[in-house]
Amino acid sequence: MRVGRGPAGPGQTRCRRRSLTAQLAAPARRFLSTEAGGAVMLLAATVVALLWANSPWSSTYQALWHAEAALSVAGWELSMDLEHWVNDGLMALFFFVIGLEVRREFSVGELTDLRRAAVPVAAAIGGLAVPALLYLALAPGGEASNGWGVVIGTDTAFMLGALAVVGPTFATQLRIFLLTLTVIDDIVAVSVIGVFYSEALDLGAIAVMVVLAALLGLLSQLGVWRAAPYLLVGLGLWLATVQAGLHASIAGMLGGLLVAAHAPAREAVEGAATRFHAFRQSPDVEVGRRARLGLVQAVSVNERLQLTLHPWASYVIVPLFALANAGVDLRDGVLTEALGSRVTWAVVAALVIGKFLGVGLVSLAAVRAGLGGLPVGVGFGHVFGGAALSGIGFTVSLLIAGLAFDDPALRDQATVGVLLAAVLATGLGWAAFRAAAVFRGQTDADLPRVLDRPVDPDTDHVRGNREAPLTLVEYGDFECPFCARATGVAQELLAQFGPDLRYVFRHLPLVDVHPHAELAARAAVAAQAQGRFWEMHDLLFAHQDELEYADIAGYAAQLDLDVETFLRTLDTEQTAARVRADVASAEASGARGTPTFFIGSTRHTGPHDTETLARALEGSRHRVDVPGGS
Repeated sequence: MRVGRGPAGPGQTRCRRRSLTAQLAAPARRFLSTEAGGAVMLLAATVVALLWANSPWSSTYQALWHAEAALSVAGWELSMDLEHWVNDGLMALFFFVIGLEVRREFSVGELTDLRRAAVPVAAAIGGLAVPALLYLALAPGGEASNGWGVVIGTDTAFMLGALAVVGPTFATQLRIFLLTLTVIDDIVAVSVIGVFYSEALDLGAIAVMVVLAALLGLLSQLGVWRAAPYLLVGLGLWLATVQAGLHASIAGMLGGLLVAAHAPAREAVEGAATRFHAFRQSPDVEVGRRARLGLVQAVSVNERLQLTLHPWASYVIVPLFALANAGVDLRDGVLTEALGSRVTWAVVAALVIGKFLGVGLVSLAAVRAGLGGLPVGVGFGHVFGGAALSGIGFTVSLLIAGLAFDDPALRDQATVGVLLAAVLATGLGWAAFRAAAVFRGQTDADLPRVLDRPVDPDTDHVRGNREAPLTLVEYGDFECPFCARATGVAQELLAQFGPDLRYVFRHLPLVDVHPHAELAARAAVAAQAQGRFWEMHDLLFAHQDELEYADIAGYAAQLDLDVETFLRTLDTEQTAARVRADVASAEASGARGTPTFFIGSTRHTGPHDTETLARALEGSRHRVDVPGGS
C-alpha cells in the first residue's frame, strides 16, 4: 500500500503525448527518498514487534495494545483500545494521504492520459484478481475463505525498499510504472475493506457522511486554499464513518479523493514572485506575510497536505501499525501449526505466485493486445521482477487479516503467511531481475541520462563563450512559463561564470500542451537565419501570450529583419526539420518536460534555480564527462 507522493516534476511543463513521452514523467525524489526511509522504519518496527511478542516480556506487548483510551467531550465519548486507535484512527490518516495522491494522479498525474495508464491499470487488475482466485482455490472453506482480501494489496514502501536492494541500479521508470499500478491497487483495496469487512451499518451516520463529503467537495469547488477547513471536515467525516460501522479507511480515502489537485496557475505563480520580490526590496512584516500567503496560494491544497502529512504517514503511522499488528507469538507450537496450515500457504502462494503471474502476464497481454506500451527503458524482465515484489502485501494484508478473521489462530496463520510471502517475493524479484539482466541484457530501467547529440557551436544556439569549459544545455518551449523564468537563471549564470560558461538552447515544443510552441520555435530558427536568434528568443519569452502568426511577423519587423524572407524561411521544411532534430535529441537524451537541463553531457535532476545549477556547474569542473557530450 502506498503512502502518497510529492508533486512530480515541480517547475516543469510535462508533455501528454505518447509520441514524445512514451514513458511516464520522472517521480519526485522527495517521495522516493521518504518511501525508502519509511521502508527501513517499517522493517525495524516489524522486527521489534516479533522479538517483543516472543520475549519473556510478551505480556507487556499484549497489555499495551489492549489498554483502553477514550476521547470525551461534553458527555460524548469515543473509547477504543490502543490497537484500534492505531488501526482505525491513525490509519485513517494514512489512507487520507493515499486519497490525496490518487486524486492528484487523476487530475494532473499519470492517470490523466488513459492510454499511458492502460498497461499498469490492466496489470493492477490482474494483480488483484489472480491472487484472490488462487487463494480461494487453495484455502479451506468456512471462515478461512473470508481471507481472500488479505492477498490483494501491495505495500509500496516495502516494495520500493526491496526494489532498491534487488532491482536494477537505475530503476526510475520501473518505479513509476509500479507506483501507477498501486494507485488502482489502493482504490480497490479500500473499496474491498469498506464493502466486505465493515460492521452493521448506521444509516443516520451514513447520511452525515454524505453531507460532510459533499462539504469537502464544495470546499474544493469554491477553491478554498487554506488547509484547516479540509482537515476539520475530514475529522468529522472520520467520526461519522466510525459511528456508521464502516472501516476508517473509507473516510481517509474518500476525504483525500475530494481534495482537488491542480497544477500551479501561471497568474498565481507570477503573483507570488511579484510579492516575494517586493519583500526583498522592503523586508517588512506585512509585506512578508503577503509574500508567504502568495507562495502558499500558488500550490494546491492537495499537494501542500501531501507534503506535510506524507512523512508522518511513512515514518510514524505505518511503523506504529506494524508494531501493533506484526507481533505474533510464535511459541508453544504456533509457528509449527502455521507452517502446516492451508491458510498460511494459500496466502503465500496467492501473494508470491498470484501477484507474479497476475501483474506480469496481464502486462504482457495488454502490450501484445495494443492497449499501450511499457515506459521507455522498461522491459518485460523488469515488469516480472516488479510483479514479484508486488507480492509484498504487508500493511493492507495485515489490516485485512485483522478484519477478516475472528479466530485468533486463523489471524496468526495469515500473518505468518504475509511475513513469509514478503521474504519469498523479494527473493523471486531478485531472481527475475537477475534473469532479465543475464539473458535479456535488461539492466537499467530508467530514462537516458546522457546528452544524445554533442553540442556543436556551428549548428546549436549558443550564448556566451563558444569554447567555454562549462556547458549548460536547456531543452525549452517558448510557451512554457517555467522556461520563461529559467531565462533569467541562464542570464544570471552567464554573468556569474563569465567566459567559463556557454549556454545552449534546444527546442522542445510540447504541442499538445502549448499549441503555439512549434510555430514559435520555427520563428526562432528563421530569425537565426538572419543572425538574430537570441533577440527573437528573448522577444518570444517576453510575449508568451501573444504567439499567433501575425504576432510572430510583428516581432520580425520589430527586430528589423527582412520580414518577407523571414516568413518564407519560417514555412520551409528545412526550418521544421531543424526543430524536429532538437526534439529527437530530447527524446534520446531523456528530456520529457520543459525546461530540462544538462550539465555538460549529464542530465540535471532536481531544482533548476540559479544556486542549484551553479553548484552543479562547479561540481562538473573536474568531472570526466561521458564521451559524446560537450
